[in-house]
Formats: sequence, C-alpha cells, structure tokens
Amino acid sequence: MLVLRPFIRQVVFRAARPHFMAAPRYSSTLAEATSLAEKRCIADDIVNGFKEVGFVYLTGHVIEPETVNRSAEFFQLPEETKARLAWDDPKANRGYVQVGRERVSNALDAAEIASLRAKAPDTKESMEIGRENHPTFSNKWPQETEVPEFKQTMLHFFQTCHEVHTMVMKSIALGLGLPEDFFDNKIDRQDHNLRLLSYPPIRTSLLLGDGQARAGSHTDYGTLTLLFQDSIGGLEVQNPHTEHYQPASPIPGTIVINAGDLLARWSNNVLRSTLHRVVAPPAIKVNATEGMTPARQSIAFFCNPNFDAIIESLPSCTSTSNPSKYPPITTEQYIVGRLAATYS
Repeated sequence: MLVLRPFIRQVVFRAARPHFMAAPRYSSTLAEATSLAEKRCIADDIVNGFKEVGFVYLTGHVIEPETVNRSAEFFQLPEETKARLAWDDPKANRGYVQVGRERVSNALDAAEIASLRAKAPDTKESMEIGRENHPTFSNKWPQETEVPEFKQTMLHFFQTCHEVHTMVMKSIALGLGLPEDFFDNKIDRQDHNLRLLSYPPIRTSLLLGDGQARAGSHTDYGTLTLLFQDSIGGLEVQNPHTEHYQPASPIPGTIVINAGDLLARWSNNVLRSTLHRVVAPPAIKVNATEGMTPARQSIAFFCNPNFDAIIESLPSCTSTSNPSKYPPITTEQYIVGRLAATYS
C-alpha cells in the first residue's frame, strides 16, 4: 500500500518555520483511490508539495532488504572487477563510476564542471543501470558468481520503481488540470536510470574544503527521483524561500521523491526542481583532532520521459501573462547534454 506523506516541508523548514514541527498528516492511499474526488485530493497534495518545496515523502513502500544487500555486495567487489564495468558513454549511461569521477553541479559549462571536479570531486561511487531491453545499449552486469542474483534483483526493482513513477505522474497530471493518462505514452519506454550509491567512510578533514561534499549542490535532470536512504542520512534540501540548506532526515518506510528539471520545464516552473546535496553526517571521533564520517548507502531511481519525448510547457501552465520560459527540447538532448558535462 502506498501512502503520500506530502509535508516534507515540516522537516525541511523546521529551523526556518517552527510552526511546521507538528506531526505530518497523511493523505488517502494512492494505490487504493478509486473515485475522482479521492484522486484529485491526493493529486492536490502532491502538486502542492512540489510547488512549495519540490520534495515529498511517500510512505507504505518499503525497499526489499535483498535490493540493499545486493547493492552493498557489489561495492565490496575488488576495484579491478568494478573497473571492468566502467561507465563510458553519456548516451548509454550504464556502468560503474569510481570515486572522484563525477562532480554533480548545476553548472552547464563543461570546463566549469571540470574545474569544480578537480577542486572538489564528489566522494562517492555508483553503479548505473538502464532498461534491459534497449535496442542499442546494454547494461554492464557483474558475473553471477561475483554477486549472486544481482541482475535479477535490480531488474525487478527497476520495474517496481517504474510503476511508482507512472502512478505519481498520473496524480501530477490531475493536479495540473490534465487528463489522468496525459503522461502515460510519454513515459512508457522506461528510459530511466537506476543508480546504486556508496559513500565510503572518509576523514572529516577531507570534507572541510571549499565546495567539498559527498555530493555537491545540484538538481536532478528528469521528471522525478525516487530516493531510498539508509539511516545515516546526509541529504539536505535548499529551502526555496530562504535559500538555506536543511536536512531531509531519513524516515523509516518512506521514499523521498523530488521533482526534476524536465518536470519543471514541462510545468513552466510551476513545480520546483529544488537544489539539494549530500553532506557528511556526524562523525565518529578517531583522535583529538580528526573524525571519521561513516559509510552511507542509498539507491536513487531517476525517472525520465521517453528519450524522444518533446518537453515543452504545458498549456495548463502557461498564459498570455505567463508565457513559456523554455524552448522545446527532447529528453535525450537535455539529459545526455547534462551527463556529458558532469563526468570526466
């Protein structure tokens, strides 16, 4: 059963807006809503959350332990084994990314990102997985003997996340005054990216440099991101009203969902693609002057429209007084362009 917990602002804005510290409220269930009135009520909750903050919590969908375990087992493989599966093409966007190779940023210029990466690379490693039936690109899987049931587990999880994406996009369509199935044929090819993430333990002194973080400030590229966090935490979201970063603390049994750039473009910025980052959680002291930041595991599912979908401002989000802020662009043009600049 999936339940929307739309008031991440009660957590994100805790310091800036203390009256939001009351216990979060819950909407009707997404999966069980049948009447149009129920669906519209949920849709309004979701859209209002994305309008105000750009982030919501979804409860009632707990990630299976096998998925987390297989991800952790992958990152425990020898470096030479993982390097054999290295990411090598922004169009494919598949494979292993070693620590320091990526520098997420909201900058668009490749030279600027390269400079940021040289100065303060992201201290994480990742494994990127796309849809399995792509006509051109293939996923890069470890051998079955290296991580048993890895491929089977991740493909099952990929499909589950796609179904969550479809369901939430139906609610967004209703909340934007569109037919419930408006996005269905624009997201049905599953051109998504499943990203397994491992943040190794690191001395706190290495995270104190200018611009240094486990993952730098950035927005995501697609429609939605589904984030499955462990208990360590570290995700921070920029309060769009104060521009201060505040924790989006892990809540057991929830998915954190944020709107991405292409959903913001589709909605003509009615829905926010909000800046966020991953910082070091409290460190474990190892001596009088140094601490060790614990390891962190997370899984992100980057939901995308079909790669040939044309993203242009929706009629329900534009008017003569509020014309489109963006020219039309295809999903592929936008995402491949951003990825090409992000990686070394």
